[in-house]
Amino acid sequence: MTTPAAQPPMRTSNEATEEQLAVARRQGQAYGGALRAMAEEDGALSQLAGDYLVAFVNEEAEGMYELSGGQLVWREAAPDANVHLEVAVADAADGRFIPGLDVRITVSRNGQPVASAGLPFLWHPFLYHYGGNASVPGPGPYDVTVRIAPPQFMRHDPVNGKRYATPVEVRFDQVMFANGRKASPDAQPRGADAPTIGGGAGPRDWADTAAASRTSDDAGARTPHDAAGVPSIGRW
Repeated sequence: MTTPAAQPPMRTSNEATEEQLAVARRQGQAYGGALRAMAEEDGALSQLAGDYLVAFVNEEAEGMYELSGGQLVWREAAPDANVHLEVAVADAADGRFIPGLDVRITVSRNGQPVASAGLPFLWHPFLYHYGGNASVPGPGPYDVTVRIAPPQFMRHDPVNGKRYATPVEVRFDQVMFANGRKASPDAQPRGADAPTIGGGAGPRDWADTAAASRTSDDAGARTPHDAAGVPSIGRW
């Protein structure tokens, strides 16, 4: 079930004047405008949960650039990918996008998971989000569960910094998926296909799949695990 909504603090303090808090709200209003536009264009769904506003949208699978070996390399959506999953997370009080989160998604049908993985942050010219391509058996409907772990980054402000302290779960039930693949044949230079979540082989770990597709001398291949050897973005 979805975590009950809370209300993060937004009060003046020794770190934030009312004018500064108003600036933060205006930033959030701009991001909220992008979310509303995404809802109108692709049917984004959103819910308040814990200290967050969480939105989910899906569209055709698509390729992306990745920095590899000191240059940007295009990674086309793999042939088996047929949907791109996007999760946007904003602060429930000021509406600003929240970076640096551990966001996990599970897509299920009839109670059985068909795709499950951690979603990395993706730069987008229109809407910052966490996301990845997936392979699913048809348009659905599917039940989507998003889990957000308490972030490890530090928080300024003795009053307003008390936020994002507990795990959050959000459910979007009976969601229809857009099945398709958006090809970008003109993007250059090209590398290996982007990783795909699912693919009929059970849950797959986005971070380990991405690492395996890199070369051994690529620094990115050494970063997905923490000091204990656990993937930094993997299964929940």
